[in-house]
Amino acid sequence: MHPRSELSERELEIIELVAAGLTNQEIAGQLTISKRTVDNHVSNIFTKTGAKNRVALLNWAMDHGKICRDGFNCCALPSEENGALPG
Repeated sequence: MHPRSELSERELEIIELVAAGLTNQEIAGQLTISKRTVDNHVSNIFTKTGAKNRVALLNWAMDHGKICRDGFNCCALPSEENGALPG
């Protein structure tokens, strides 16, 4: 069986903050939630993605177009500059 990979908006937000290099404590402060809540979200994210640590999570997120780093993978994400998605 494959891990469930549907992530909530909050989980995606936390992945972006992890990608920015924030600790769980810093994420908690920025989102005004408890560190324990962040810990739970990160644990759930690991379960859903199959990642065993933060590095593996960021690799998963880049591979699946969930984050953009230094121009890599950005074309897979909707661009606010373009105004609308092609199609």
